[in-house]
Amino acid sequence: MEEQQLIDNYNSVKARAAAACLRAGRKPEDVIIVAVSKTKPLLMIEELAAQGVRDFGETYVQELAAKADELAAKISEDHPVNWHFIGHLQTNKVKQVLGRAAMIHSVDSMHLAQAISKEADKRGIENVDVLIEINIGKEVTKSGIPEEEAEDLLKQIVTLPHLTVRGLMSIAPFVDDPEDNRPHFKRLETLRKKLQTLDLPNAPMTELSMGMTGDFEVAIEEGATLVRVGTAIFGARDYTI
Repeated sequence: MEEQQLIDNYNSVKARAAAACLRAGRKPEDVIIVAVSKTKPLLMIEELAAQGVRDFGETYVQELAAKADELAAKISEDHPVNWHFIGHLQTNKVKQVLGRAAMIHSVDSMHLAQAISKEADKRGIENVDVLIEINIGKEVTKSGIPEEEAEDLLKQIVTLPHLTVRGLMSIAPFVDDPEDNRPHFKRLETLRKKLQTLDLPNAPMTELSMGMTGDFEVAIEEGATLVRVGTAIFGARDYTI
């Protein structure tokens, strides 16, 4: 993909997100577009970073680590990139993510939360921002906990040091019509608000990571503060490489 096409794609997504915000009576600056760069070359990330794009998402631990380290050696300290880890995280790979990711979107168990807290303590990392992943569509192929278990898990996680639970994340079902996911997004926002009213320590619960290329505008209309957009920015992925 040509550099200008990549930049045009990002700007198009940004404009669509802003329009969705206006329809919902929200401010465009209240929504972060996470450019999901998995399987894409570092050069494409560099080209967007040079245009001021700061938030990138990765699904695979090794890919995040390699790209974060390589980019850190190239990019100006005045314009740091925020990496978001959005994939399923195994406890034995926590050490590779900490210190690199600004936020871990996919905490789905107390076991994983404990591993993150323990590793942060070991390395003197004062705080790690995390989101609790909810399986909002109750799909057996997706990670995340049932929404009914969210309150109990949140109450357990806030007892751990070094963690701040910023909110919730979910991967909605793949649908042809984005309107089909509106009920899921509504439920996730309702759950976030409910958990926020608990007013637990280290759990501001202000963030909602939901919506991808096919449905991010509907997600924004229903309260998303982080949308994870890959294909609409970088083009289709070739998993055979």
